[in-house]
Amino acid sequence: MNLSPSLLESGPLIRRSLFLVVLVLLALGNLFTLFRGLNSPHAMDQAQIAREISRGNGLSTKMIRPLDYQKNKEFQKREIPYTNYKDTYHSPLNPLLNAAIFKIIGANDSDRWQMSQKELVFPLDRVVAAVSTACFLLSIAVTYLLILRIFDPKIAGVTALLMLFCEAFWNYSLSGLPQMLMLLLFTCGIYFAYRAVEESSEGRISLTSAIIAGVFFTLLAMTHYLTVWIAIGYVIFASIAFRPRGLVGISVLLILIIPSVFVMLRNYGISGTPFGTAFYNLYNGIGGDKESFAMRSAVPPNLINRGFFTTIIRSILVQTTDIVPFLGGIVVAPMFFISLLHPFKRPSIGTFRWTLLSMFGFSALGLAFFGVSSDNLDPNQTHILFAPVMTAYGLAFVSILWNKLPIVAKVPMIKNLHHIIIIIICALPLILSLPYKIRVGLIRKDIGGIPHWPPYYAPALNLGVRKWVDENQICVSDQPWAVAWYADRMSIWLPPTRKEFVELQSQADTFETPVVGILISPSSHGSGPISELAKEYKDFTSLILDGQVIKATSLKSNKTNGFTIFNRDPKIQEIMVRYPYATQVVFEDMIYYSDHQIVGTSDEN
Repeated sequence: MNLSPSLLESGPLIRRSLFLVVLVLLALGNLFTLFRGLNSPHAMDQAQIAREISRGNGLSTKMIRPLDYQKNKEFQKREIPYTNYKDTYHSPLNPLLNAAIFKIIGANDSDRWQMSQKELVFPLDRVVAAVSTACFLLSIAVTYLLILRIFDPKIAGVTALLMLFCEAFWNYSLSGLPQMLMLLLFTCGIYFAYRAVEESSEGRISLTSAIIAGVFFTLLAMTHYLTVWIAIGYVIFASIAFRPRGLVGISVLLILIIPSVFVMLRNYGISGTPFGTAFYNLYNGIGGDKESFAMRSAVPPNLINRGFFTTIIRSILVQTTDIVPFLGGIVVAPMFFISLLHPFKRPSIGTFRWTLLSMFGFSALGLAFFGVSSDNLDPNQTHILFAPVMTAYGLAFVSILWNKLPIVAKVPMIKNLHHIIIIIICALPLILSLPYKIRVGLIRKDIGGIPHWPPYYAPALNLGVRKWVDENQICVSDQPWAVAWYADRMSIWLPPTRKEFVELQSQADTFETPVVGILISPSSHGSGPISELAKEYKDFTSLILDGQVIKATSLKSNKTNGFTIFNRDPKIQEIMVRYPYATQVVFEDMIYYSDHQIVGTSDEN
């Protein structure tokens, strides 16, 4: 009998130890055995910007968007060199964080981080993913402390488990996108927001906690511009709920505005608009999902069309009907909205729900304008930040209903059965995908993983294009973010028309940074049906489809060359003449068209 207390005390210790073991195994497994490299254009773009920052070049980029270049040139009324080109598209905080890590490990010197002939995954991809994963794991710890403060250890523990086994969180962690840094900052922000709610419900002044929360929401806004909408929702709630009402709201608003002014002044000095190129993210929303086409065009399509209100309503409906995927696939998280009808005993718990609802509502409104989808790794996904705390409210509500069932009172053993069922359901996507990921990861365990091909193949860029293009030369590509990151070379996003291409090429020649090649990959020809490709790439449709036509018409058994259509297209004849040498980098799926013969390559590189 004397052992009973020690056994009871050892239970939580054993559970926490098991949790840490699983956490470490998942983290190490995903970062090493299962890791396949970055697979998000925005993540690669931010990573190469971070490398430029670590070199002392500031927020500059090697990825050139034709629309951005044209607008900057018109505003500054001069020809702008492509070297040390200033970026106004991305929020600065995530690149700054990665830049600090790059500086520490010496990643600013790309020669020290070259891939070996046997590697298929770029080493710095793993560094970027590790930083993101660290933010995710820290956010689990902060979430546990937050939910422990709001509810109890049981709900806090289950919420932490659901986060750990959530496939969506791991996907974002390994993608290199800023969502996990955003999750950490958001969780810290709502932790202090809840403390402010507690102090207000007890009749105390909540100015300090409310302002600290405002600081974290400001940092959040510096990580992704769309989270400004979340900050606005918090400011409005703080102005109404916290005393002294006017002072709290104004203080938090000033904290948000002051750093934003510096960013907007910088953007205005470069582009003539305080929102920089990020403004054109509206093409994902009210622009009809045409951002990529708009960014590649010197003259973008109309932003607001006749279906403006229809587009807004459709976006709101998508966010409503796909709420479970938006909340990380955690099925209990949407129960938060039903829990709004339940009168919780503690006033702080009930009031905090309206804080979250205010921020979520404004976030949804912002996404209705800027666009979002439930597809994996949407860079505009901000709803996933609310998933952990909404999960806790959903668990609390389900637990209240579960404990009211007569069978639960009669059979105490099933008191926690609903938690087990919820964990199993939410963990299934991760569990079911693990065997395949492990099998793929172990196929080439000696070289550190299989890349996300198609469309990304880091060795082709790091060991190929990087050697063929000098530092003062430019490669035009349909995946310029990958060229800038893996090859560490300036890259222009392939424009849709011959005229725009020639103008960009001429400007490059002016600054003695000539365009020496065009890289075509599955980012273009593997992105949709031919009819859509023709609309997207216009004059360069034949170039995009050239490799696939060669593949379809070649006879490998007889070593007969296939039929090429690039050199038979009269619309881009002058471009073909300048870049006549085609090198199959990854068979016919990735082809590099150069102005000179590439020595020492073959079709099977």
